[in-house]
Amino acid sequence: MSKGVLLVNLGSPDSPSVPDVRRYLREFLMDGRVLDVNWLLRFCIVHFAILPSRPKHSAEAYHAIWTPAGSPLVVTSRNVQAKLQGRVSVPVELAMRYQNPSIPDVVRSLARKGADEVLLIALFPHYAMSSFETAVERVKEVARALAPQMRLQVQAPYFDEPGYIGALAGSAAEYLQRPYDHLLFSFHGVPERHLRKSDPTGRHCLSGPNCCTTPSPAQATCYRAQCFRTVAAFVKQAGVPEGKYSIAFQSRLGRDPWLKPYADQELARLPGRGVKKLLVICPAFVSDCLETIEEIGMRGRETFLGAGGTDFALIPCLNEHPLWLEALEKMVGRFTAAA
Repeated sequence: MSKGVLLVNLGSPDSPSVPDVRRYLREFLMDGRVLDVNWLLRFCIVHFAILPSRPKHSAEAYHAIWTPAGSPLVVTSRNVQAKLQGRVSVPVELAMRYQNPSIPDVVRSLARKGADEVLLIALFPHYAMSSFETAVERVKEVARALAPQMRLQVQAPYFDEPGYIGALAGSAAEYLQRPYDHLLFSFHGVPERHLRKSDPTGRHCLSGPNCCTTPSPAQATCYRAQCFRTVAAFVKQAGVPEGKYSIAFQSRLGRDPWLKPYADQELARLPGRGVKKLLVICPAFVSDCLETIEEIGMRGRETFLGAGGTDFALIPCLNEHPLWLEALEKMVGRFTAAA
């Protein structure tokens, strides 16, 4: 058997132009694991309620973060791929769940290189049906159609794995050494119904205030519980004092309830609670992107400072941090060492 590695991230428009942003949003929002309603209703919501106006606003946001090399998420992911390739002996490919480089193109590339046993590393540390699950299931679907001889091994969510937590703590160390009043963990939000749909017991998630700390099989696929475990492991390793940090969820869409508290509301409230110097970290993202650079680093900063804060610092994502590359290398090492 010949082995290979496939990294999968979320994706980005090919450019910040309105047509490219519209194309990206259409593919993203028509995914039934993102907007989880029946196809006809999803089509109507996307094509008649969202796409007529949202691409223009999103394109302006993408313009604000675009680099000469392209989308920060894609550029950084490609750099991680290249650096990881320099550390391991098997071929490493990169695909995006939406747009380019596409999953079909990359699966074909791995097949041409003779890789018939592939480690799939979804670049989402936590399980969510709208990120980890959709990426994994799409790769499986494409591999069955284009490379039926290919065997996939899926790296489990690594939300509290020592390598990931060590990389997070290492990437934040410089910021935590500075004076600060509070550390806000801002995770990407998901609708509450997604947690209930992912709950194999059908009754545990969001059943009470302590559901995330009460042992249950549901936690293997519970995004919220895994976010809390990331925070617990991080503050222990980084030595963040109790009472000096909190958790929020960003990027909600639509009117249905999403995980709370909402990050934009927390950023507006914190100065009134005496927080003047704020640090923000976004552990659900391994690469800086629109949601970290523009939503938190630009709009979130403006919200916090406008509410009376005096100092705002966004801790960068793991990006190409050496400890993150080391964590990925160890994942690959375990895979290649197995018989």
